[in-house]
Amino acid sequence: MSEAVGHRRAAALGAAPARDWSGLLIPVASLLGMIVSAYLTWVHWGGSTALCTGVGDCEAVNSSTYAEVSGIPVALLGFGMYLTLFALSMYSRRPAPGMASTVALAVFGISLAGVLYSIYLTYIEVAVLHAICPWCVTSAVLIALVFGGALRDAMSRAT
Repeated sequence: MSEAVGHRRAAALGAAPARDWSGLLIPVASLLGMIVSAYLTWVHWGGSTALCTGVGDCEAVNSSTYAEVSGIPVALLGFGMYLTLFALSMYSRRPAPGMASTVALAVFGISLAGVLYSIYLTYIEVAVLHAICPWCVTSAVLIALVFGGALRDAMSRAT
């Protein structure tokens, strides 16, 4: 049922229309991802030790050779990804005519790439480094949530 039909039906019944909170999944998860990746970038460049509260080995992960790509911290690349996803998700709330599908496809593609890279990095943590960074796991969960929301959006546009 479309949102407009739902609002009309709720108004006819004298009830307030239900809010569609699912539309907040991508921007909220992206914003949280920006916070996590900004913190990890600060730790990487600041020479600080990440707050891991006794869980995992953040230092082993964040100081490994896998923590950078061509001298750029992976966390900074993640920040750029989350910032782009956040901006696109906010733009998609009121896109220019004819742009909604393009924006949805961009969010889907970027989040798919993020999920695949996150799977790779998680494999590196477990199989190569034998250390887990809870911040990295949090980022992996957040990008999986964004991807799930993007997949849902793509599927709803396809039908």
